[in-house]
Amino acid sequence: MTILDGKKVSNDIKNEIAAEVDKMKANSEKVPHLAAVIVGNDGASLTYVGSKVRACERVGFESTLINLPETVSELELLKTIKDLNEDDAIDGFIIQLPLPPQIDTQKVLLTVDPSKDVDGFHPENFGKMALDMSTFIPATPFGILELLQRYEVDTKGKHTVVIGRSHIVGRPMSILMSRRGWPGNSTVTLTHSNTKNIAQITTQADIIISALGVPNFLKAEMVKDDAVIIDVGITRVEDPTHPKGYVITGDVDFENVSKKASFITPVPGGVGPMTIAMLLKNTLLAREQRKA
Repeated sequence: MTILDGKKVSNDIKNEIAAEVDKMKANSEKVPHLAAVIVGNDGASLTYVGSKVRACERVGFESTLINLPETVSELELLKTIKDLNEDDAIDGFIIQLPLPPQIDTQKVLLTVDPSKDVDGFHPENFGKMALDMSTFIPATPFGILELLQRYEVDTKGKHTVVIGRSHIVGRPMSILMSRRGWPGNSTVTLTHSNTKNIAQITTQADIIISALGVPNFLKAEMVKDDAVIIDVGITRVEDPTHPKGYVITGDVDFENVSKKASFITPVPGGVGPMTIAMLLKNTLLAREQRKA
């Protein structure tokens, strides 16, 4: 069994990006600039955005954090996005989700300039991804592809089962794993909360990508020997014995499933660190496209 070490690979990617930025600086070129918009004071969102800002500092990017109050109107948020779209200093930006109930998330995401949509959520970018065209791939799926590639996991002709159909992870992964090329060329089954006999399907899978958000959902008896397991789930589970009062748990019963798997991602330290690394990679790509 091989651990797919997202922490190590994400550090490698950040070092590669930092080297590219150093070349830009040496040539007196503008370095990439990533902006993040966060609405309200959700603890998890603030932590996540903070880690993105620190990652920018580490690789030499410029970064801007725009923190709007929980009570902000939809019109004010759309005006902020319009300003970012028109600001030539900004290469890419993200809108941290979820947004408060007074704001139409779809309308907000549609307002983002696709050429600055480094999250890859705009329908134009999603459509290009589905058509195998060059575009921004959502950061978490992009990170999963990078892990599979760097650990030379064979995907051709394999049966991939994706658990969860979110627009951020599940659905993009089902498209990307079936595309021509590598990683890809696998036969994909997309499962979700209404799928019947899910264990019957997962036991046939060569590769399982679980993005359900249900702690320890995938048990050892649901997995065949030598399967590749990608755990995207990340849930805080209360644990009074832990100093923090909780533990971070994935969708996979790691202790038991890891005994049967050929490759597996840990939680934490698997897919999570890759997401920020690939957001940086998308921002670098955005800068190169704007320069061109």
